[in-house]
Amino acid sequence: MGFLSSVLGVLGFGFIGLPIGLLVGFFLFIYSKPNDDQIEEPLVTPLSELDTIPLFDLLPEIPLWVKNPDYERVDWLNRFLSDMWPYLDKAICANVRTTAQPIFDEYSGKFKIDSIEFENLTLGTLPPTIYGIRVYETNENQLVMEPALRWAGNPNIVLVLKLLSFRITVQLVDLQIFAAPRITLKPLVPTFPCFATMVVSLMERPHVDFGIKILGGDIMSIPGLYQFIQKCITKYVAGIYIWPQTYEIPILDASSVAIKKPVGILHVKVVRASKLLKKDFLGTSDPYVKLSLTGEKLPWKKTTVKKKNLNPEWNENFKLVVKEPESQILQLQVFDWDKVGGHDRLGMQLVPLKLLTPHETKEFTLDLLKHTNISDPKDMKQRGKIVVELTYVPFKEDSIKFSSVSKKYSRKGSGNDQSSDEEALSGAGLLSVLVQGAEDVEGENHNNPYAIILYKGDKKRTKMIRKTRDPAWNEEFQFMLDEPPLHEKIHIEVMSKRTGIRFWSKESLGHVEINLTDVVHNGRINEKYHLINSKRGVIHVDIRWKMI
Repeated sequence: MGFLSSVLGVLGFGFIGLPIGLLVGFFLFIYSKPNDDQIEEPLVTPLSELDTIPLFDLLPEIPLWVKNPDYERVDWLNRFLSDMWPYLDKAICANVRTTAQPIFDEYSGKFKIDSIEFENLTLGTLPPTIYGIRVYETNENQLVMEPALRWAGNPNIVLVLKLLSFRITVQLVDLQIFAAPRITLKPLVPTFPCFATMVVSLMERPHVDFGIKILGGDIMSIPGLYQFIQKCITKYVAGIYIWPQTYEIPILDASSVAIKKPVGILHVKVVRASKLLKKDFLGTSDPYVKLSLTGEKLPWKKTTVKKKNLNPEWNENFKLVVKEPESQILQLQVFDWDKVGGHDRLGMQLVPLKLLTPHETKEFTLDLLKHTNISDPKDMKQRGKIVVELTYVPFKEDSIKFSSVSKKYSRKGSGNDQSSDEEALSGAGLLSVLVQGAEDVEGENHNNPYAIILYKGDKKRTKMIRKTRDPAWNEEFQFMLDEPPLHEKIHIEVMSKRTGIRFWSKESLGHVEINLTDVVHNGRINEKYHLINSKRGVIHVDIRWKMI
């Protein structure tokens, strides 16, 4: 034993050998030279030359923006979520508590349950990650995007159930959610946050995985229970929102942002007036009538002027577009025409459209008033009467309008079929033309574009937008027709007008002629058209046809 201890001490395991060993090792490390023949160069292989298996070993999760060029990287959004997650966590959990508490209260006192409450509720420190996002361009007034969402979180959600003086805890752990939702923001409106509704649907079945502990025990380890829960999630939860099923989340009040669409036509016949006021020096008046519906920005319609007549008869017909028959009011104003200066108002009257019955003509004999304040003593003065006939005709339902189209495709084609279809689609209606905007319109001398709409000699134009190649007008024009515009075309031309010097004052930036036959059969077309005589110009037009 003494000899062995001496040997081990000399070799470095003793008090003196340890410093000697460290000193020898230091000199060997500093002054020894490596053998170049024993050093191997690292093998470098481009990723494009790797097989599938080595590539997946290096990149176990290839981002979507690498595999699919339609997806875009959103690293900035992930950084935003990471910074905001502590605050989003508290806000979401507070909302969950507020929403769940009334549900818990319904079960309190039932089935021997004393109370249900959250002991802990937090979504953890790991935020969701967006691996890529795809945005779709559509002709509709909406924004469509598809993010690829993954969340492997560490939430701490503990629910306490007090049952018969027993305290039962239910804990959610190891939550994982992989989903590819489609989010549609529509319609886009000029009110913050600039969209009224969020529509969410799942493009594929999501992957949802989690664990549940009851009284500290993992019940998901029970044979068959995990598969049963996954099947229920797939069948009953995920299946509800798989596209084309959707879940709508209202953001803004529908009444405040609803875009009012035409629902019918008001036929107005201005018959006569009697005992009007004398406004001229010779004891007569030159009356005419202006009429309009409340809530409209369209120009007032006017009758002809009856010179020197206090009991004029017009018998003139007008058509007004109705959007809200329950709330809109017909405004009638009688004026005395003057050659010089402003025209004097002889009187006015209002007729609520809710007094009318659809398709029934009703005659009104109305006392003219100074203004709408009936209690004003000045209104007691006799200003004459006006007689009008009103008929409200609502548009036909889409199902009725399209029935003839469906029948056309169920029959064999023939000349008789085409003529019968035209007879089924015959009737008066409203042609609405919404000029949304244009892209890449460029003039040789100036770029102040505006659009001109020409149909059967009726000419309308949008406002002019200065110094732009991509104008956005969003202006709607209406044409009331006695018959469907079958085999007709509408001409739309983009013009530019110089605002200063008058040389080359107007210039055409391109035009297009749109066949309206498809509009009559389909009820609507919403397309972008390439402008003729333009290099890259495109105009976006939404045309609708409604029959009455």
